[in-house]
Amino acid sequence: MSSPPCERIALVSDVHGNLTAYRAVLEDIASRGITRVINLGDVIGKGPRGADCTALTRQRCEATVRGNWEVFVAGEAEPVSAGQAWWREELPAEARRWLFALPGSLDLQLSGWRVRLVHASPVDEFTRVQREHGPEQFAMMFAPTAFTGDVGPADVVAYGDIHDPYLRSGKEGTLVNVGSVGNQLDDPTPSYAILEGVPDGEAQAPFGVQFVRVGYDVEAEIAAARALGMPELEAYAIELRTGVYRGRHAQLGLTGA
Repeated sequence: MSSPPCERIALVSDVHGNLTAYRAVLEDIASRGITRVINLGDVIGKGPRGADCTALTRQRCEATVRGNWEVFVAGEAEPVSAGQAWWREELPAEARRWLFALPGSLDLQLSGWRVRLVHASPVDEFTRVQREHGPEQFAMMFAPTAFTGDVGPADVVAYGDIHDPYLRSGKEGTLVNVGSVGNQLDDPTPSYAILEGVPDGEAQAPFGVQFVRVGYDVEAEIAAARALGMPELEAYAIELRTGVYRGRHAQLGLTGA
């Protein structure tokens, strides 16, 4: 008796208004024949074209979870910086409403495993779990919470937020960070992940995780930000060119937009 066919699902995250990178990644996904795309949040903020990236997300992604930048930029709280105010103003009101109303968590059944998709953690959009973390944080990522709907522990958790892709497994389950499409910070090259398995399949069905890196025209994206008069351009340009977080630029003597 033959097994049901596997299906591939692309997971993208942390686009951050970088339309040039987003288009390149989505083109790569389509070239592989993958039709299911899920976005793990932070579609907007930091980059110049949040409105366009939101529209593309609504067109190409079957589901999207809310990230911390959706809360910062699309929420009702007053902007705390000129950049935040600019990114909010760039978004149409209807797009802001859609982004802020996104769910915080999404569960899939794949090859008999419960796969949980969140932006940062099952606690909320803001509780950050770095690549280097302790056993308590690792176990916490699989536990059900009020934020995830109290629907049972996860076997696989995929998240974004830290812009640093990795995979780690333990007795609690398998933890996947998919990296960032628009603001990668371990390396300038965007990344995304592909899950492969049988939807609603039995536990013995195959399951796999693949990471993909996709190059794009960084200078074209920086030129677009400059032409649009985006604030915080220098920090954005350095991050895109080097993959170094803006909090370290002064320490390392990195300058230039």
